Amino acid sequence: MDGAAGRMPAQLETEWRRLGLWKDLSLAAAMARAAAERPQAPLHFFGSGGERRTTLGEVHARGRALAGSFHALGLRPGDVIAMQLPNGLENAVLFQAAAMLGCTLLPIVHIYGPHELAHILADSGAKALIVPDRWKTIDYLDRLARLPELPALRHRIVIGQTVPPGMIALDALPPGELPEITVEPDALALLLYTSGTTAAPKGVRHTSRSLLAELNAQRRDGPADDYGLSPWPSGHIAGTLGVMGHALLGRPMVILEAWDAALAAELVERFRVRQMSGTPFHLSGLMEAAARDGRDITSFAQFLIGATTVPPALVAASEAAGIRCCRCYGSTEMPTVSQCEPDDPLDKRLTTDGRPNPGVEVRIVDDAGADLPLGSEGEVAVRGAERFVGYTDPALNTASFLPGGWFLTGDIGKLDTEGFLAITDRKKDIIIRGGENISSREVEELLLQVPGIREAAAIGLPDPRLGERICAVVLTAEGASPTIESVDAVFRDLGVARQKTPEALIVLDELPRTPSGKVQKAELRRILAEQGRIPPR
Repeated sequence: MDGAAGRMPAQLETEWRRLGLWKDLSLAAAMARAAAERPQAPLHFFGSGGERRTTLGEVHARGRALAGSFHALGLRPGDVIAMQLPNGLENAVLFQAAAMLGCTLLPIVHIYGPHELAHILADSGAKALIVPDRWKTIDYLDRLARLPELPALRHRIVIGQTVPPGMIALDALPPGELPEITVEPDALALLLYTSGTTAAPKGVRHTSRSLLAELNAQRRDGPADDYGLSPWPSGHIAGTLGVMGHALLGRPMVILEAWDAALAAELVERFRVRQMSGTPFHLSGLMEAAARDGRDITSFAQFLIGATTVPPALVAASEAAGIRCCRCYGSTEMPTVSQCEPDDPLDKRLTTDGRPNPGVEVRIVDDAGADLPLGSEGEVAVRGAERFVGYTDPALNTASFLPGGWFLTGDIGKLDTEGFLAITDRKKDIIIRGGENISSREVEELLLQVPGIREAAAIGLPDPRLGERICAVVLTAEGASPTIESVDAVFRDLGVARQKTPEALIVLDELPRTPSGKVQKAELRRILAEQGRIPPR
């Protein structure tokens, strides 16, 4: 642990030793151990090209060859290797290669446009970027052409048939020998970018130690031969953990290139999938597809559900359908804080996010960082071995940690007498759409570039499938009449990721404000709900 986060407290060190199969290993050493012990562990990718099947031993061998090629290019321990890819075999190989070379892997959400991509590449100082030439309707080469000058980015590597001048095909990389490299457990291994209250995405830094602690906690989630299924993109922490569950635990995995509810239901039935995580959008779509297509999806030992508000009615419906649904809570910074277990009482699985994971500590604090009485609502502060080590921007760390390494999550919650945590609200101003955090401030700043909009507030509209959708509430210049179509066109021209584009537009004459002039989002929602213009929360 470093920076504002502080050192790991002694009691957590003791817990880590008790749990820690890999305490003093790097990711590369842990991956090598898993590949030696479970080389035949299967890995299946399903997408536009059909099924691609491989094994852990094959992925590990390909990763070593790729690490040698990266070394021949001049990449060295500590360098950042970025990838913006849909889920596929190449992702799993890149995880192995980066770890073996001692590089920091940076998976970027595949739908981020030039606007977000430019910031992430500049902030991270990435030395290499791997992209497909295109995927579905996305032209990745056009995205790269729209990037500003990035002096640190030395290598642009392409998967596909079209390789512009100055770039190189992944399958044309020069061969090379991987030298003996010693990687410390506390060296940076993973960098992910997440949206929050800041306008620009924040770089979240994880080490081998923090990632292995998270995977170590997952070992209790079922026998090693139980299949898991991941619907998450690789730029999301849950997508990363899906790939690492195979690489480090030798867990048989099915990974979807992109979410397809009907295909997911078919694969759950075919592989008798026991473990899966997702949002209400994933679970409801899976249940609907299974009912429509006559699929048996009752093999689940548990379906972990979170990343956004979880309707109790959905948990109850899954129970009635024979699926043991377990709410959970975590973030990119602290992947799994708490989760319900399959044998927890139904009322706890309906209304709470479970007990803290082994080795994780949770406090409920007020605005001054003081503990609140049991049962009181306050900000959730957490610490544990799987906690990240800080943001790429040191200034963000000052406001994000309490003394003793406690991370302030920005979420509001409460603990009951049995130790169950319930997340009740958000302190930070974000919208969670389909499990992705979207900064309201970033959307608002982009809205101000739409002709005719002079002030804007972005709020989340409740949605039974996605959790929330973005609604732009705006004040306009005299005589201006912006439309949702004009907003869409500007966001598209700016290269903004599609999920950040507002899906509703409301024009008002004034916005409710505090005495200091800040827009009161809660009051704004109340007024609009009373007027019948948005659904009540």
